[in-house]
Amino acid sequence: MIRQAFLVSISAAMAAPVLAQSDPHMELAKKVLRTTPLIDGHNDLPWAIRESQTAHGDADAYDLRTRTPGHTDLARLKSGMLGGQFWSVYIPGEIRDSGYARVQLEQIDIGRRIIAKYPEAFQWALTADGMRAAFAAGRIGSVLGMEGGHAIENSLGALRAYYDMGVRYMTLTHNVTLDWADAALDKPTHGGLTRFGEEVVHEMNRLGMIVDLSHVSPATMSDVLNVAEAPVMFSHSASRALVDHPRNIPDSILRRLPANGGVVMVPFVTSFTSRASKEYGDKRGEFVTEASRRLGSDSSAFRRELEAWERSNPRPVVRISDVADHIEHVRKVAGVDNVGIGSDFDGIEEVIQGLEDVSTFPSLFAELARRGWNEADLRKLAGENILRVMSRSQEVSMRLRRERTPSNKTIQELDRPKA
Repeated sequence: MIRQAFLVSISAAMAAPVLAQSDPHMELAKKVLRTTPLIDGHNDLPWAIRESQTAHGDADAYDLRTRTPGHTDLARLKSGMLGGQFWSVYIPGEIRDSGYARVQLEQIDIGRRIIAKYPEAFQWALTADGMRAAFAAGRIGSVLGMEGGHAIENSLGALRAYYDMGVRYMTLTHNVTLDWADAALDKPTHGGLTRFGEEVVHEMNRLGMIVDLSHVSPATMSDVLNVAEAPVMFSHSASRALVDHPRNIPDSILRRLPANGGVVMVPFVTSFTSRASKEYGDKRGEFVTEASRRLGSDSSAFRRELEAWERSNPRPVVRISDVADHIEHVRKVAGVDNVGIGSDFDGIEEVIQGLEDVSTFPSLFAELARRGWNEADLRKLAGENILRVMSRSQEVSMRLRRERTPSNKTIQELDRPKA
């Protein structure tokens, strides 16, 4: 009877549903993100809407209440536990049709319409306190970030106008060197910042607009750190020591960041975070250049050869661990107070395994918890570091606005060639 009872109990146990073991690392990640706003430094949704084959720049036609073709919609934002977003109002530095300002204003319009259309999900948050208030209300604190100082068209008045429209950071350059600052992916012309470039930084500090050093050359990074009166940010840049990509940050700059108080927001860009992906991109680029030269205008032949090359050269897989490596490197060199997240979702074509869209943020925090990150450090990474940068920028602005009036200096005045 004892043996029969034992067998019955075993059979019952086997028939019962097996409860999945909880993951303590994911539990910690979600605990952090439920109570600290996760603030992403860079999402290119406004440009994705502009380029959409169906919406064609219409923020109403690109419905975030449904599953979108890109990386971002309301359901996935909720799953990703996002608490705050710098929406990038990027425009290419190569646009020449009618000046940069028109296109920039159109992108700002798209960004503002996105925020206004979904009041159940988004709330304007132009300050750190605004971000915390939005998070407390269960909404994503939303603010605009301009990607490329070419949009000010060498005008400090234009810079101030953009600030009044809700722009709270400006990436000094995109991929094109400006009249006053060198870009990372273009020919260096000035050796960093010109005198007018320094005046742009000073005026941004006076306004309370954060200086974003993603996309600029190392010399420009260094020059900004020499003259900045407020903390800087890198809205979407990784470590050059791990991947030698010109868009990444040298350790010499990372070591200077604690004194400035700035933050590096590590992106989910395959070629920035994986050496194998960067090398693949270089080889593919060499093939494209050679095939284009050889085949000329024969687009059909070019497409066939490129497809054959890609079949023979599969893309390397980039994993969530690669992004975690960059975050840990920034923490090691600059410090845990100087690192954040800047996904670049909807601005990337290739995605990282495990970080495919905005729903996946908790997985990255779980990976770091698995590596030994404690709750306090995860909170800094999620939002406390960039909130401190925002708060400090406002404090500096309040002081500088008392000390000096808006600058009316011009590039012709400051960068006039010496006689």
